[in-house]
Amino acid sequence: MDKMKMESIDLTTQNVEKIGALFPNCITETINENGTPKKAINFELLRQILSKDVLDGDEAYEFTWVGKKASIVEANRPIRKTLRPCTEGSVNWDDTENLYIEGDNLEVLKLLQESYLGKVKMIYIDPPYNTGNDFIYADNFTRSQEVENEQMGMYDENENRLFKNTNTNGRFHSDWCSMIYPRLMLARNLLSDDGVVFISIDDNEVQNLIKCCSEVFGENNFVAQIPWRKRTAKSDVPFGISQDYEFIICFAKSSRYFASVEGKGRKYYETPDFVGRPWRVHDLTKQTTASERPNSFFSIVNPKTNEEYPANPNRTWAITEETFRTYYEENRIVFPGDYDFLNIKRPVLRYWKEDDIKKAGDRFGRVAVSTKLPDNTGMSQDGTKEIMDLLGAKVFSFPKPSELIKYLISTSTESDNLILDFFSGSATTAHAVMQLNAEDGDALRGGTTGHRKFIMVQLPEPCDEKSEAYKAGYKNICEIGKERIRRAAKKIAAEHPDADFDGGFRVFKLDESNMNDVYYAAGDYTQNMLSMMESNIKSDRTSLDLLFGCLLEWGLPLSLPYTSEQIDGCTVHNYNDGDLIACFDENVPDSVIKEIARRQPLRAVFRDSSFNGSPAKINVGEIFKMLAPDTRVKVI
Repeated sequence: MDKMKMESIDLTTQNVEKIGALFPNCITETINENGTPKKAINFELLRQILSKDVLDGDEAYEFTWVGKKASIVEANRPIRKTLRPCTEGSVNWDDTENLYIEGDNLEVLKLLQESYLGKVKMIYIDPPYNTGNDFIYADNFTRSQEVENEQMGMYDENENRLFKNTNTNGRFHSDWCSMIYPRLMLARNLLSDDGVVFISIDDNEVQNLIKCCSEVFGENNFVAQIPWRKRTAKSDVPFGISQDYEFIICFAKSSRYFASVEGKGRKYYETPDFVGRPWRVHDLTKQTTASERPNSFFSIVNPKTNEEYPANPNRTWAITEETFRTYYEENRIVFPGDYDFLNIKRPVLRYWKEDDIKKAGDRFGRVAVSTKLPDNTGMSQDGTKEIMDLLGAKVFSFPKPSELIKYLISTSTESDNLILDFFSGSATTAHAVMQLNAEDGDALRGGTTGHRKFIMVQLPEPCDEKSEAYKAGYKNICEIGKERIRRAAKKIAAEHPDADFDGGFRVFKLDESNMNDVYYAAGDYTQNMLSMMESNIKSDRTSLDLLFGCLLEWGLPLSLPYTSEQIDGCTVHNYNDGDLIACFDENVPDSVIKEIARRQPLRAVFRDSSFNGSPAKINVGEIFKMLAPDTRVKVI
C-alpha cells in the first residue's frame, strides 16, 4: 500500500519532467543527497537548443562530437525555401493523398514542421551507413560555403549536397553524427505521440545511432534493436567472420506508443459459410522432432481431396492423429484451397474469436512482436530481384525488400496512418505501403482496403554515367523512385483487382522561396532593381506555387483536394472545401472579395498587389468583418 507523502508537490521534479518531455536530449543524471541517481537538466545543452547561434564553452556532455552544437543550431535554423508542385511528374494528382518530395531532406523536414507536426505514425529510414565508401549529406555547419568547397570538395558544380566520407577523414564519425542528429530532431516533431521510428544501420555506426536516438527520443523510449539477415554467409571475408546481419533500430516518440501496440488486435476472417462467426488461423506444426513427439509424426490427409501432407521429421504436427480427427469434425482444420484469400501450403488450425476471448481475458487482442523477423521478410538479394523484375535492370544498389518494410508497417500502424521515409532511395517504403493497403482489402471478403498514406523524400542525386541506372535512362535517383512507384502500383492492381488502393502521388520539388528578396540597406539599391521591386513574387512562379507555399506557411497538409474556378475574371482556389481560399490575381474587384467572404473560409489569402493601396486593403478587412468575421485574412 502506498504511503501518503503529506507534503506539497515537488515543483522542481515536475519542471524537470516537463523539460524532458520537450527536450529529452537535455536530460542527464546526477546524485542526490542520499547518494542515489536522479534526473537533472544539462543546462548548457538546453541553452544551445534555445539559441540560434553556436555558444562558446566546453562541450562536456557524455556523448558528444566535434560539431554537435552546430548541428543543433542547424536543426533550428529557419530557411527561405518552398516546395513547388510538379503536376506533370505526378500520378493521379487530383485524388491521391501520397507525396513524393525531391530535395535535401534536412530542408524538406524543416518545411514540413507545421503541416505535419504530430501527424506521422511511423517513420522508416535507411540512411547512409558511413562505411567509408558511401556518401553522406554535407550540411554546412561551421564553415562558409567557399571553405566547404575548397577544403573538402563537398559540392560539385551542380551544388549536389553529398560527399564521400572516407576513413582518413579526421571527422569521420563526427560528420556522420552531425548529419543524422538534426534530421532526427526534426523527424521527432513530426511523429504522433504514439508514433515510432525504424532506422536501418550496420556495424559502422550502430552504437552512435543508438546514442543519438537516446538523446533525441529519450532512452526510456528505446523499443528494440532488431537483427536483419541481409545475406547468406560468405567465405572470402576479413577475419574469417561473415557480417551477414544489419540492424533495425526502433525508438518510440513517447510511452503512448507502447500502449498503442499493446492493443493491436489479431486478424479475424468472416466468410459466407461462417457468417457472424469470425475466426483466425494458426500454424499446425511444432518445432519438435519425430523422436521427441512420435504420436505427432503422421501424414494428414484431406478427406475432401485425398491430398496427403506428410509430417516433417524435424518439425512434427502440433497435435496427435486422434486430435486431428476431433478437430476436423469440429471444422477447425483449414486446408490449402479452402479459402482463396489464405495463401497457405499446409493445413492450419482454425481459432474461433469467442474462444480466444475466453482464453485471453484482459489480454485479448494483444499480439507479441518479436525481434526475430519472419522468414519471409527476405534478404538483400530479394530486394535486388524485386527492382530488376519491376524496372528491368539492377538500377539501385542494395535495396531493402518490400516484405521487410511491409512487416514493420503492419506491426506499428493502423489502416489509415501516415508513413514517412526521408531517405527514400528506390521508394521501397512506398511500394510496401501500397502492397499492404491492397492486401488489407483482400484479407476479408468484402473487406476494406487499407488507406495508409506515404511521404517519400529523396535528394535528386545524379546517377553515375557508367551505372546501369544511367544506361537505362534514369538521370537521378528520384527518377528511379517515381518509376518504381508507378510500376509497383500497376503490378499490385493487377494482382489485387478488387482492392481500391491509392497508387498515385503528388510530386513536389524543393526550391528557393516564391518571394523576391526585397530587403536591402538603403545604399544597396540600384537602378536595375526597380523592375524587380514592382512585385515581391518571383516572375517564374505560378498561382499553384503560391497556393502550396501558403499551405506550408499556414500548416495545412499538402495532400488534400482543392478546386480552382473563375469568378468575375479572377482565378480562385478553394483548398479542402474552405480550409483556405486564395486569389493571387492583380486588382481583385470587390465582387470577388465579397464572394470569397460569403463562403466563410477558415483562411483567406491574397497578393499584396491584389489591392490598389492601403484604402483598398482596409475595405477588404471591413468586408470580411461583416460577412466572415471568423476568417483569418492574410496577404503575401
